[in-house]
Amino acid sequence: KFRLLLFFFKVAFMVERIAKKTLLRLASQFPVVAITGPRQSGKSTLAKMTFPQKKYITMDDKSLREIAKANPNDFLLAFPDGAIIDEVQKVPELFDAIKNYVDNTKFEAGKFILTGSSQFKLKENISDSLAGRVAFIKLLPFSIDELKLTEKMEENPYQVILKGNYPPLYDSEKKFIPEDWFENYIETYLDLDVKEHINISNLHTFKKFVQICALYSGQMLSMDSIARNLGISAPTVKLWLSILESSYIIHLLEPDFDNLGKALVKTPKLYFIDTGLLCNLLRITTMEDLILSQHRGAIVETFAISELLKYRFNQGRKANLSFFRDSKGFEVDTIANWNHTFAIEIKSSIETEEKLSANTKKYLNLRNDKNCKGAIFYLGNISLTVNGIKYVSWRDWGNFIDEG
Repeated sequence: KFRLLLFFFKVAFMVERIAKKTLLRLASQFPVVAITGPRQSGKSTLAKMTFPQKKYITMDDKSLREIAKANPNDFLLAFPDGAIIDEVQKVPELFDAIKNYVDNTKFEAGKFILTGSSQFKLKENISDSLAGRVAFIKLLPFSIDELKLTEKMEENPYQVILKGNYPPLYDSEKKFIPEDWFENYIETYLDLDVKEHINISNLHTFKKFVQICALYSGQMLSMDSIARNLGISAPTVKLWLSILESSYIIHLLEPDFDNLGKALVKTPKLYFIDTGLLCNLLRITTMEDLILSQHRGAIVETFAISELLKYRFNQGRKANLSFFRDSKGFEVDTIANWNHTFAIEIKSSIETEEKLSANTKKYLNLRNDKNCKGAIFYLGNISLTVNGIKYVSWRDWGNFIDEG
C-alpha cells in the first residue's frame, strides 16, 4: 500500500507535457509513434504518462534484451495490446520485427510507442525499417508554459535562462546542482552518443568544438573560423555540427529566402537548444555573470528561439523558422512562416521602447503583406500591443499566438 501511495504521489507532481495532446493525435493515426529528443528531455515519462495502460518495457533490462535479440518476432507476441519500448535502439532486430508485426496483423493505431536516448541509432533504424508506418514527435526540455504549471518557475527570466529547462533539474527529490548536472550531462553525451561516430582520438577536440560552438550561439556560423581554431578541416566541422543537431544539442536557423529584391546572406545561425547548457559551456554560473556578460543578448535570443522550437515541436509541426539578413546588414532575428508570417525581434530590454520595433516595421514595409505581422520579444512581464506591434513578455514566448 505504501508503494502504491508513493506512486500516486509522484504521478500527481509530474509536469503535464504539452506534447501529450500531439502524441495522442499521432497515436490515433499511425501504428507506431517514435518520441525523439535530447537525453533527459522526458521522453519515457511522456510515453508512460500518456499511455498508462500500456505495458512498459526497457531494453536496458539485460534479460529482456537477450530474449528480444534471440527471437524478436516471438518477443512482440507477448504484448498483444502493444507496448512502450524504451531504449529500443539497443535491439536493432526489433525494428524489422515491428514492421512485420504491423504489416501482417490487423491495423491498430498506436500499437507501439518507441523511445530511446541514442537519437542516431533510433532514427537510422526507424528510417530503414519503419518508413511510412511511424510518426515522429520531437520532445525538447520543459517549455516556459510547462514550467508555469509548476511551483518551480523562477520569477526572473535570467534565473530561468541560467538554470535551463531539463526536467531532472526540476525534480525536487533529486536536488541536482545545475553546474554539476551539466558537467556530467556533457560527459555522458560524449561517451554514449558521440564516441562511436567520430575517431576516439578526436573526442577531446570534439569537446572543445562544443565549447567553441557555444560562442556562436545566436550568431552567424563560420565553419572556416571554427576549423582554424581547432586545427581541423571544414568538412569535419560540418560533420560534427550535424552530430550536434541530430542529437538536439543545437539548432541551425537557415536564412529566409523570400529576398524582397535584396541580396541575402546564405550562412545559417547557430542556437543551442537549452540555455542552461549554453551558460555552463560559457562558464556563466551566476545571474550577475549573465547580466554583465558580453554574450547576454545572444543568450536571450537563444532562449527565445528555443521556446519557439518547443511551441512548434509540441504541436508535432516543423519549425518553419528562419532569419532575414541582407548584404547591407539589415536583419530581423527570426521569421516564423506559420499560418501567418511573423517578423520577430528579440530584445533583452524590459521596456516597450519605440526603437525596439524599428527593424520589424522596416521589414513589414518591405514585405507589404497583410498576412505578415510584427512582434517584439522582450523581458518585461506584460504582453501588449503598441502601434500595431505586439510586445510579448518572456513568459508568453511559447504561446504568443494562437494559430487556430
